[in-house]
Amino acid sequence: MQKRTSLEATEGRGPKVAQTATSPLAGKVFSKDGTAIAFDQIGNGPPVILVDGALCYRRMGQSGQLAELLAQHFTVFTYDRRGRGASGDTAPYAVEREVEDIAALLGEAGGSAFVWGTSSGAVLALEAANRLSGIKKLALYEAPFIVDDTRPTTEDGWDRISGAVSADRRSDAVKLFLKLVGVPSFVRALMPLMIPVWLKLKAVAHTLPYDGAIVRDNQRGKPLLASRWTFVTIPALVMDGGNSPAWMRHANRSLASVLPNAQYRTLEGQTHMLKPKAHAPTLVEFFKV
Repeated sequence: MQKRTSLEATEGRGPKVAQTATSPLAGKVFSKDGTAIAFDQIGNGPPVILVDGALCYRRMGQSGQLAELLAQHFTVFTYDRRGRGASGDTAPYAVEREVEDIAALLGEAGGSAFVWGTSSGAVLALEAANRLSGIKKLALYEAPFIVDDTRPTTEDGWDRISGAVSADRRSDAVKLFLKLVGVPSFVRALMPLMIPVWLKLKAVAHTLPYDGAIVRDNQRGKPLLASRWTFVTIPALVMDGGNSPAWMRHANRSLASVLPNAQYRTLEGQTHMLKPKAHAPTLVEFFKV
């Protein structure tokens, strides 16, 4: 993998997008508060920024594989959200700081880009589109809103996760999160035995309250308000999985209905678990038009 220094990663942004090689290029940008945000860049073409969900980062999750598939058509940026992987984590945390991280990546991309987000990353991408002017199109997969009574709300769950993190009980925090999002009990019991994966999850467990801050206000079983994302007027694609539970389908159908320029699509056979080969063709079609 090619490496760049922090200085090289923040200079000459416009030309670098056009000159990016098909092999990954690693660098760092600095957010408004000075936090270093680590990213990989691959491919050629219009820039796309991928925003991960909870517990995922460049070395944990499927965004890297998705980036490789999209790199045939786009210059793709994957990054470690703050507090994860090689990125910094300046206190105190606020959702606005993560929006500023995306703004820094937009600057690296030449000032504008398409943005895709999954799960809590979809909500973060949505918040960024509501506050930043450089996002040209927005693709969202399974924003985990709860808009009715088809599943319990999450307030108590996020409070318990935050308590475990505060007490430095990282394993407990991860287990509580997996239960909160509906991972079956037998899977939760097996996961600590997958030591390399479990160690990676524990390493970023302290960022779970960040995801809670992003999503919890819209997990109260109440309808989404059209006024919540007034400035998201760009073309948006809101997706869910055909095999996902009813509450998730209801949430994303509702989200598409409150965004003024959104289309809604269900990816047949898919669940909340990202499968890059199922997503890439849909994203290419949406971003290319």
